[in-house]
Amino acid sequence: MKLGRRTSWFLTAFGVWSVIIWITFLKNLWKDSGGQAFSNGDHGQPTAFFWVHLLLTVTSLALGLAVGAIGVRSLRTLRRA
Repeated sequence: MKLGRRTSWFLTAFGVWSVIIWITFLKNLWKDSGGQAFSNGDHGQPTAFFWVHLLLTVTSLALGLAVGAIGVRSLRTLRRA
């Protein structure tokens, strides 16, 4: 299957965007200014909120990296052709 140039660029941009957004989200989750992610104040025991959002972040990062890798591979293939 061959992807077009626009689709390849879109997938690559989506992968980069996803990594930037979810890394920022992870940093904000770790800082936890609202007190939901950790019990007993600053970096106590992680709560269910923390674990659910950590799982969401890891999954989204993995999918974003996979989509971005598909886009980059497609762009490399198009460049060679």
